[in-house]
Amino acid sequence: METIRLEFQPEIKAKILELLSSFSSDELTIVQERSIFEEEKRMLQSRIDKIDNGTAVYSTFEELDILLEKTISKYED
Repeated sequence: METIRLEFQPEIKAKILELLSSFSSDELTIVQERSIFEEEKRMLQSRIDKIDNGTAVYSTFEELDILLEKTISKYED
């Protein structure tokens, strides 16, 4: 099966569901959107905006390694 995401105005929801109900469950399954999708979308767009406008803060591999080592040692015990 393939998956697509639809965005539509609320007033046409009934028409869309009527059309989709004409298909069998073997042909079509409605998958509910994850509840945190919009939150994740906003967070990712914010990160993209920071990269685009030059305000993103980057770390070197060495800084990341130090942070990871500290985090790992914190939970090792």
